[in-house]
Amino acid sequence: MRTALSILFCCIVLHSFAQDDIPDYRTKKDNFLKMQEKDIRADLAQFTFGGISESLTKHRLNALPLESVSNDTLVFSNDTAIVQITAGGFDAAKHKVTWYDDKYAVKLDNRPFWGTENKVPTRSITSVVAVIESDTVVVPAAAYGDLYEPKLYYTDAKGKQKTFCNVYRSPDNRKYYIYMVNGEGAGRYEVTWVIQDRKYLRRVVDWGF
Repeated sequence: MRTALSILFCCIVLHSFAQDDIPDYRTKKDNFLKMQEKDIRADLAQFTFGGISESLTKHRLNALPLESVSNDTLVFSNDTAIVQITAGGFDAAKHKVTWYDDKYAVKLDNRPFWGTENKVPTRSITSVVAVIESDTVVVPAAAYGDLYEPKLYYTDAKGKQKTFCNVYRSPDNRKYYIYMVNGEGAGRYEVTWVIQDRKYLRRVVDWGF
């Protein structure tokens, strides 16, 4: 997976220098390097780009199998959990766009956002829901409302649908990690939503690899 994602991210370097003068309001408070939770940090280091420098010590994370994929929905499931990610279109007419130099979109609804190279996005995440045994956990809209251009799947050279998205369970079975790689060009990013003890805990967002 790391090899495929490395290829996916290499094009970002080609775009970064051209946009140095455009203000970037995106906060780094949710970055991997800002994490204080040592157990979660160790888990995320096994599969995220943000934690790749700390991934020397390996331990096993159980992955939920991919059950179904479509243009708008991804579903992962096993015998104890089901996770569904849903995407939809983005109607710019219903949102406030903040422009820089009259041509670069830098904020949506007064919030910085991820997913494009300073363009108005066309796709959005509409819901992230996990059902763990008998409990339903809904990731709050505030945890994905500034994340755009979800990439639910891609088609490989043989025409098969594959995904960079995954759902992992921690070795102690207390935590689930819902992982996505989204966006395009310099707007590409990775996000992990963390569920602990059947409650939404936090998100981790990194970009610019």
